[in-house]
Amino acid sequence: MQIFANVTKKIILVGTNSLSIRFQIENSSDEFALYVVHASGERTKLKDSDYPLITRILQGPCEAISKIFLMEKDLGEEVTYDVAQYIKFEMPVLQSFIVKLKEEEDREVKKLTRKYSVLRAVIETRVQELTESWTQI
Repeated sequence: MQIFANVTKKIILVGTNSLSIRFQIENSSDEFALYVVHASGERTKLKDSDYPLITRILQGPCEAISKIFLMEKDLGEEVTYDVAQYIKFEMPVLQSFIVKLKEEEDREVKKLTRKYSVLRAVIETRVQELTESWTQI
C-alpha cells in the first residue's frame, strides 16, 4: 500500500481491508487504529483527520525515536509521556518512588493540618471575644 502526504488515517484504515483479505485477517478495519509509539513507551492514537506520513516526518528521521503502528483499538487508554517514562524502571525503583511520594504526601497533610489548626484557634478566639462582648451589652 502506497501512502502519500495527502492520505488521511481514515483512508489508510479503509485500505487495510484489502490487506486483511490478502493476509487472511478476519477482523474488520474498524477494529484497528494507527498509533504513534515513542521509544519512551508513550502511545498516542492518530485522529481520523491526521496525515500519518506527515506525522511520521514531523517525528524526525530517526526510527528509534518513534514509529507508527497499526494496532487494535481496544488496547486501552493512550499512554502519556508522564506514565511512559516510568514503564521501563525496575520494581524496586518504582517502590522507592512510591515511598518518596508517600513521604511528600504525609508532609503536605501535616502542613495543612497545622495551618487549619491555627486558623481554627484564631476563629475560636474571635468567636469567644464576640460572645463575651455580646453578653456584656
